[in-house]
Amino acid sequence: MRILLVISVVLLSLLSCNNKDNTIILSKSTTSINHLTIVIDNDLWKGTVGDSLREIIAAPVLGLPQEENQFSVTQIPPKTFGRIFKTSRNLLFIGVENNEGYVVKKNIYASPQIAMTIIGKDKTSLIEEINTHKKEIISVFKDGDLKLSQRRFRRDRWNIDSIKTLNKLGVKLTIPDKYALVDDTGDFLWFRQNISKGSMNIIAYQMPLTEIDSVVNNIVAVRDTIGKKYIPGSSEGMYMITEAAYTPFTKETQLSGKPSFETRGKWEVKNDFMAGPFLNYTIVDKANNRLLVVEGFTYAPSINKRDYMFELEAILKTLKI
Repeated sequence: MRILLVISVVLLSLLSCNNKDNTIILSKSTTSINHLTIVIDNDLWKGTVGDSLREIIAAPVLGLPQEENQFSVTQIPPKTFGRIFKTSRNLLFIGVENNEGYVVKKNIYASPQIAMTIIGKDKTSLIEEINTHKKEIISVFKDGDLKLSQRRFRRDRWNIDSIKTLNKLGVKLTIPDKYALVDDTGDFLWFRQNISKGSMNIIAYQMPLTEIDSVVNNIVAVRDTIGKKYIPGSSEGMYMITEAAYTPFTKETQLSGKPSFETRGKWEVKNDFMAGPFLNYTIVDKANNRLLVVEGFTYAPSINKRDYMFELEAILKTLKI
């Protein structure tokens, strides 16, 4: 029997509404970063449709020491979708209807909020729609959370005019003032925020521009050189290096409008037991004949690190040359 998702019908109908509806005063959205509220019939969630969703949202985040899902999830059936859940910031409506469709709408019940609807004519059609839009299921909600985090950073941030290294590099970076300045030599920058069981760290520096083809191959060697020079361990002969037993993931991207490489991997301290994940952006700045590097790394033993690394990603992506 076809399952009717009432919420998706309401959401789709809103697309035809005029801008007058936008004058409604919305509640402030709730739920934490990287949390997804999925409105779907229980039978669909427990079956093959739910399996297809879980393959996407439960895919592990790259570069973490232990597997952590892309999102924390709350699943509810449409009949229980009431006032409490309507303030969720990230909403995903999934169901079977008389047609097929994919819609993303902002600020339906609260603000800021992203509501995505995916519907199919039957289970097979619905699974096809989900797989067609699997990249958007991740990217749309992740991008929304990144932008929200960055807006929050702007409220209480460092005055970067006082940071020698950023001035010398000719860049701007939105750094929350909860991070303390560790090192600012003019050639190397290090900020750190202490957390309950460790720390979150941001570093920045530049290197001469080499052949583009060799940039990816040299990312690990460069960061190991920087670690030895600037990031010591607790005793002599100890310093941060890239963990040799774990191959980093590198992909092409853009940062500040320039071709860049995003690398996710694990760091460790040579001759010690400290370790954790890192996120490195190496920006090819041909205009200034250099490689500009910004990186975030976390030390948080025995606890989940996904949200810490997500915050560091949001900070690094505020970079402006």
